[in-house]
Amino acid sequence: MRAAAPYFRVKDGEPRNIVNISSTSGLHGNAGQANYALAKAGVTGLTKTIAKEWGPAFGVRANTVAFGHIATRLTAAKEEGAFITTPDGVKVALGIPQKQKAGREDGAEAFKDIPLGRPGTATEAAGAVLSIVSPLMSYVSGQTLSVTGGRNM
Repeated sequence: MRAAAPYFRVKDGEPRNIVNISSTSGLHGNAGQANYALAKAGVTGLTKTIAKEWGPAFGVRANTVAFGHIATRLTAAKEEGAFITTPDGVKVALGIPQKQKAGREDGAEAFKDIPLGRPGTATEAAGAVLSIVSPLMSYVSGQTLSVTGGRNM
């Protein structure tokens, strides 16, 4: 954001938006994820600070979108074989080991704590980001939109 700051001065009348991506772990915590929850909570705090500082200075809106369970290769079973290769050529497996997932996502009980009964899709996640930058949300700033299918309400 610091590097982009010079471009946020409104000269052409076009609105400026910052959308930070976070997780509901930063809002509610998550057992076994202290470092992740801390980092995501920091994103929310940074967003609020930027909204308070850059709103008056530049007319910038800043918001966070905090996702719950979105079906991606990072939330899929590690055994499905998704991976990335680091710049130095190391292959890193993505996903959650099936042993950890056992009991959490099997059959009718899979997403019982999500009122919509399923994880979100990447398209739905992108739609949430698109909505927050929409002119229809032009008076929303410093907020966190939880995209969870109703989980944690």
